[in-house]
Amino acid sequence: MLRRMRSHFLLLFAMAILTCAGYLPARSRRAAAGQKAKEPSADLAPTPPMGWNSYDSYGGDVNEQQVKANARYLANHLAIYGWKYVVVDYYWYYPSGQAKGAPIMDEYGRLLPATNRFPSAADGQGFKPLADYVHSLGLKFGIHIMRGIPRAAVEQNLPILGTNAHAKGIANVLNTCSWSEAMYGVDVSKPAGQAYYNSLTKLYASWDVDFIKADDMSRASDPYGEVYHGPEIEALRTAMTRSGRPMVLSLSPGPTPLSEATHVEKYSQMWRISDDMWDNWPELRNQFGYCRLWAPHIGPNHWPDADMLPLGLLRLRGFNDGPRLTRLTHDEQITLMTLWSIFRSPLMMGGDLPTLDPFTQSLLANQEVIAVDQNSSGNRLLFTRGNQIVWVADIPRTRQKYVALFNLGESAEEITVSWRELGMAGKLPVRDLWKKETLGTFDRQFLAQIAPHGAGLYRVGTR
Repeated sequence: MLRRMRSHFLLLFAMAILTCAGYLPARSRRAAAGQKAKEPSADLAPTPPMGWNSYDSYGGDVNEQQVKANARYLANHLAIYGWKYVVVDYYWYYPSGQAKGAPIMDEYGRLLPATNRFPSAADGQGFKPLADYVHSLGLKFGIHIMRGIPRAAVEQNLPILGTNAHAKGIANVLNTCSWSEAMYGVDVSKPAGQAYYNSLTKLYASWDVDFIKADDMSRASDPYGEVYHGPEIEALRTAMTRSGRPMVLSLSPGPTPLSEATHVEKYSQMWRISDDMWDNWPELRNQFGYCRLWAPHIGPNHWPDADMLPLGLLRLRGFNDGPRLTRLTHDEQITLMTLWSIFRSPLMMGGDLPTLDPFTQSLLANQEVIAVDQNSSGNRLLFTRGNQIVWVADIPRTRQKYVALFNLGESAEEITVSWRELGMAGKLPVRDLWKKETLGTFDRQFLAQIAPHGAGLYRVGTR
């Protein structure tokens, strides 16, 4: 007995010495302490993130003044309803907003904001001053990044921070993006590959970034043969965790392979379920199928993302076809917001906020609808009958349910839902969440006339 106790003591003593010296990896140190390793995605997004992303309005050509204007509008008019993230989308490191010429980088191949577009980034300050401004409004700040290492860094063979390695030694020149020539993939099986991602997130943490949208990650189509960039997703999430700053990870583009659901849930907080969705009915209609498939994987802390909201004024800059108001009709816009809410998708507004019209503002500022997105459970498709689709969700800590009615057809239809289908009974009150009015008490069923391409969203039952 004494021999076993002495052996156990010596083992613990040796592990303590190794841990203090840094020879045991983090996983071993946690195991030695008898602690369960915390999942990297835990507690970062308990509800679907809500905010504004610059892409639908400005493509890759947004500037600091425009970001600040949208941030101010978000703070003054929408933050009270839960909208809090301000995200600068891609190509902020190219002076022209397009992948032409050399991007702005530091001596370690890390991309920096182009100062002609983001003047406060001068003198090596990066996005810190802009993040400080956004934070001063009570909001959170995010950036878009592309998977991998800049091709310009590889051409110059720049050193990797904290290592003796250089860019050519970690670049996987076969693992490229199918729609952008800005980057090469990174071989993260090499320690220097992980070190490069560590150096990126160290920089982003120094800028006080709260949200990273990582593109060319969750869907792959390249000569290397990957259909999902799992190794680099893991490397980025590991680096984000090591940075010490809590940062939400959003993965793009889609569709993310459903076969990777377990992996993407573990390593990110939100991921795209479809390709880019723009302001047209066919693409909006397609989202119903994607939402049905991904409903079993709804959070907390992991949210299938049905894409940004292409509402209001779009494509002001960064696109060849010029500005336009959303092409979705009012009924289609209500359908979009209803589906995103009953599915609990992240809500990232894509249109220009300072120019919002009253109707679009009303869509984004309906507290009763937003409550469906932020506080419901068991969200699921109830039935499909021809052009009629009905979704249902539970309201936590109540006996009530949310019910969403959709008409995908070309003429108005009367949609009926029975209490039996909902697992309910008796005479129940029904409230119209879009109209913000109680419609009355209904026995055994509820029916509503829904416009073509339209939707209704209701709360059924008593507490």
